[in-house]
Amino acid sequence: MQPAMYSGRQWLDAIAIANRGLNYGDGLFETMRVHCGELPLWPRHRARLQEGAARLGIVLPDASFIQARIEECIANVDADVLKLLVTRGDGGRGYAPPADVDPVWALSLHSLPQAISTGLRLHVCETRLAPQPALAGIKHCNRLEQVLARLEVQRAGCDEGLMRNTESHPVCATSANLLAHRNGRWWTPPVETCGVAGVLRGWLLGQGLVEVAALSMDEVLHADALALCNAVRGILPVSMLGSRTWVASPAIHDLQVQLAMAYPMFSAAAVTA
Repeated sequence: MQPAMYSGRQWLDAIAIANRGLNYGDGLFETMRVHCGELPLWPRHRARLQEGAARLGIVLPDASFIQARIEECIANVDADVLKLLVTRGDGGRGYAPPADVDPVWALSLHSLPQAISTGLRLHVCETRLAPQPALAGIKHCNRLEQVLARLEVQRAGCDEGLMRNTESHPVCATSANLLAHRNGRWWTPPVETCGVAGVLRGWLLGQGLVEVAALSMDEVLHADALALCNAVRGILPVSMLGSRTWVASPAIHDLQVQLAMAYPMFSAAAVTA
């Protein structure tokens, strides 16, 4: 499927060179798992999108119109990934946003990432996440820190990268949230100053399965188990971080099973882990 692009409610053939998302990263995006013609986690994605738009002062497309376009897009899709990209719209040169501009947005379908049957190998990234509370938590389009970190991961021959803040505290992976199992409980780092408040992370917190705590690098390395989570791939075990290795953990399997009971699209991960 070719991307479907709109300015407000009007169909677009192409993104203009004046688009502020293209020029300044002035926009937001959500990457969502499609399951049997539906988006099971859409309410959580929509809530994060609305929060991001409120913080950036971006006018979102009409809710009923975008809902209808999403339903058309995924109606006959069994298992895929839907990306929703929203930019402030088009504007002239300069950082100051124009007034009364229609948002430009797009929907695109992508294949699910290849399933991983073994634990992930994590590289400790040198690229740090800078503190910026105004942008922390939301899924904005400025992702150059993650781009640089991902280049590090590729050079290291690993599967993912652990990203730290400027004080060297672990925050997340390049495209997932971090989960550490210590003393019989699951913990995830805070994201109030940097990082993304993942949709699946939010579900785990809401269920009382995970708690928030600042973690040192030493605490992560000495965790009983490590896992990553995101809304596309579910909960994935970590088998290596630097020189530290982990074997398959029943704690991860139990967490995967509880997720699969709520969202069957993630059941395969619970079986293969």
